[in-house]
Amino acid sequence: MKDYIIVGAGLSGTCLAYRLEKAGKSFVVFDDGSQEASKVAGGFMNPVILKRFTLAWKADVQLAKAYDFYKEMEKHLQKTFLGPLEVYRRFSSVEEQNNWFAAADKPKIAPFLDTKLVASVNKHIPGKFSFGKVLKTSRIDPRYLLESYSEHLQEKGWLLQDTFDHNALQLTGSGVQYKNTAAKNVIFCEGFGLQQNPFFSYLPLRGNKGEYIIIKAPNLDLEVGVKSSIFIFPAGGDHYAVGATYSNTDKTPEPTQAAREELVEKLKDLIKTDFEVVGQVAGLRPSTIDRRPMLGQHPEHKNLYTCNGFGSRGILIAPSVSEELLDFIEEGKALDPEVDISRFTKKWYKRA
Repeated sequence: MKDYIIVGAGLSGTCLAYRLEKAGKSFVVFDDGSQEASKVAGGFMNPVILKRFTLAWKADVQLAKAYDFYKEMEKHLQKTFLGPLEVYRRFSSVEEQNNWFAAADKPKIAPFLDTKLVASVNKHIPGKFSFGKVLKTSRIDPRYLLESYSEHLQEKGWLLQDTFDHNALQLTGSGVQYKNTAAKNVIFCEGFGLQQNPFFSYLPLRGNKGEYIIIKAPNLDLEVGVKSSIFIFPAGGDHYAVGATYSNTDKTPEPTQAAREELVEKLKDLIKTDFEVVGQVAGLRPSTIDRRPMLGQHPEHKNLYTCNGFGSRGILIAPSVSEELLDFIEEGKALDPEVDISRFTKKWYKRA
């Protein structure tokens, strides 16, 4: 009997699996490659919401934990997917400058906002009202991270590349039986796919579609990330990633022409040099109605758990909440009420 079955090898499933591996627990991961949201994420380790100059939820604590966690994973896998990346916010008015300084006076966010403004970060990116630097930032290549760990799981024989059939899951007195695999617990990390999970579809998970374009701009020579109405950051060579769009209505996984046109128009306002669109990616971010992750135990089936709903900040959130969920299962430590799915238990009993 395995200790765990993990369903899904996105950021949530990967962080949980790595923690279980380090703890010496036995497990198997089921993944069919359908979770693209984690792979197309920007990968920023940035604690600041740059639209409003506020600290993201628990980001100060999450940042330190995430950085150490990913560095440890790099060492374990002997891969490099985490690196430094300076991030600048381009101001569009004096009012935005003033809001930046006002935010920098607040103790919790002050360590992350540089009050020495920069007149220019690149000759092809005009900034009439200067730029503010976000401190303590870095970036992960999410696709490389996930693919590297999936290869590791495959080598160990712990990854089954197959679509999980919920109807084949049998609940037993000592745990669960799934086809030929017996386990004490199952953790569902299916992203937006959780909506199709008969055990957890009652949770109010929403899909927030995000799209990026990849451009080639030989003369841009940009080595930092810049946030204006959109983000642009280096993607290797003369290539840059530009994004992202947000749509609460489009639930299709494919890139759209409308998103491409929106990003191109905003990019023309940001950079003043020739560029060519050479790629486009899309993914459905699993978001929640209260903008908090969803983790915890099923209301009735005590061997079933979920860890989901990270929205657009999965890179920061996943290391912390994966630790919190396993502490809850293994040691009985209480979950933070803000993330505990027990806040939605009434929906399970009221379901049709």
